[in-house]
Amino acid sequence: MIEPDSLPRDSECGPGFQQLAWNRHLAEHVARLAVGWFAEDLGHECDWTSVGLIPAAATSRLQVVVRRPGVIAGLPAAGVVNGVADPRLEWLPLVADGTTVAAGDTVATLAGATRSVLAAERVVLNLLGRLSGIATATRRLVDAVAGTRCRVYDTRKTVPGWRLLEKYAVRMGGGWNHRLGLFDAILIKDNHLGALAATGIAPADAVRLGREFLARTFPPSRAERMVVEVEIDSIVHLEAVLAAAPDIVLLDNMGVEELRRCVALRDEFAPSVTLEASGGIRLDTAAEIAATGVDRISTGWPTHDAPWLDVALDWS
Repeated sequence: MIEPDSLPRDSECGPGFQQLAWNRHLAEHVARLAVGWFAEDLGHECDWTSVGLIPAAATSRLQVVVRRPGVIAGLPAAGVVNGVADPRLEWLPLVADGTTVAAGDTVATLAGATRSVLAAERVVLNLLGRLSGIATATRRLVDAVAGTRCRVYDTRKTVPGWRLLEKYAVRMGGGWNHRLGLFDAILIKDNHLGALAATGIAPADAVRLGREFLARTFPPSRAERMVVEVEIDSIVHLEAVLAAAPDIVLLDNMGVEELRRCVALRDEFAPSVTLEASGGIRLDTAAEIAATGVDRISTGWPTHDAPWLDVALDWS
């Protein structure tokens, strides 16, 4: 588990979301996952092909090569995975995570007992392909909104068990991390509001209740760090919500004209409140939405739809 105070936040002052960076906690998380990944691939036995054909004393040095251009991510994690496979394996990254690479580039080398290299191969390549695909897709989104004030944020639409890694990959692509989990913020979504509507509680009331809950539940040092965000799907609710002073208003599935009107209303009445557009945002719509003046877009497209980057392990 990532310790809450071990990570930087996306705001230098006031509430902000934790931003993943490679550190000891993430390395330990990967090591735990890797045990299961190898159990899946090796069962409770071994790679019988290698045992049957490769001498136990044989050693090899292989290159990790990208077949298509993109952004590499997951090299430190791959080092941890190789260490779980065989602590004697030598893993040497040749570039840093977040580097833009061309087809044919060698990004790392792996050396050691040939049997161990072949046992680790698919797990390592799956890891790098998945994370680099997310980083590449994120970079395309970031490039699409360049020249605006808008930041690209991820969502919780991640593969179970892979969330921290996938969100780390978003960071390597130049994006930003939204909340890591339900523990990380007060985010009043449409279904929360639907449950509250029966009691007559409107979105603005829910914001105030969230603030009161934080104040009575947590010490000030934590309460002041936790974001209070509320989702609305119509400008009709915006003015009242702004008056309740949330940190962020999530504008869900709004058209570009309505988004522009929301930005104008925010600028007039509550310029310190952040506006976040969300809902079906993809590469072909991101630029137009960013140009409305919203501060951020949040999208699950890089984590649930991005193609993997083609990465291979080649003989030197």
